[in-house]
Amino acid sequence: MFNGLIAYLDSIKARDPAPRSRWEILLYPGLVAVGMHRIAHWLFEARLFFLARFVNHLSRWMTAIDIHPGAKIGRHLFLEHGFAVIGETAEIGDNVTIYQCVTLGGTDPTNGIAGKRHPTLGDDVIVGSGAQILGPITVHARARIGANAVVTKDVPEGAVMVGIPARSTLVDASEYAREFVPYGTCNETFDPATQKVELLQCQLEQMQKQLAALIAERDANAEDEAPRRKGSRKSA
Repeated sequence: MFNGLIAYLDSIKARDPAPRSRWEILLYPGLVAVGMHRIAHWLFEARLFFLARFVNHLSRWMTAIDIHPGAKIGRHLFLEHGFAVIGETAEIGDNVTIYQCVTLGGTDPTNGIAGKRHPTLGDDVIVGSGAQILGPITVHARARIGANAVVTKDVPEGAVMVGIPARSTLVDASEYAREFVPYGTCNETFDPATQKVELLQCQLEQMQKQLAALIAERDANAEDEAPRRKGSRKSA
C-alpha cells in the first residue's frame, strides 16, 4: 500500500512541475478527492448508499470536486485543481489527467434510456480545462481533449479534439514521443484561439466554391446565347 502511494505521488509529480516534494502533493485537493472517493465507492458497492453520499458530500465540501460514489476510477488519476464533476456511470482508466472545471456528464434521465449515461475515458487520456464530455461515449487511450471543447461522440485513440462541437485535429507524430503533454494541448496549433482562423478559412473556401459555380453558370449561359445571336444577325 505504501509503495502504491509513492508510485501515485511520483506519477503526479511527473505531470506537474509545481510541487517541490511528495509532501506538497499530499495536500492537493485532487489527491484528497480521489482518496475519499475510494472510500465512498467501497460503501456504494456495499449498498451503503447514504454513507457513500455522505463521504461524497464531505469530499466536495473540502475539495470543490464532485465525484459520484458510483464512478469507477483506475490507477493514478490526476485531478489538477478543483471544480471537476464526474458522474455516476463514468469510467476512468489509468494515468488519466483532468484539469479544472471539467464535466464528465450524463444524458438526460427523462429520455427513457437507462443504464450507462456517462463517458468512459481510456488510459493516458488528458482532458483540458473547461472541457465537457457528455453522454455514454468512449474517449480511447492517449486521446487529448482541448480546453473548453464539448465532446458528444466517441474519440479515436490518440486523437486531439478541439472546438464546439469537438472535432479531431491532426497531430505531428513527434508529439507522441513525449511522455506527457500538459493542459490537454500539443502545441500552439491547437490553441482554441486559432479556431476563429479555421472558421474564416472554411467560410472563404465556401465563398470560393460559390463564386466558381456562378462563373461556370455565367459561361454556360453565354455559350447558349451565342448561337441565338448569330441566328438573329443572319435573319436581319
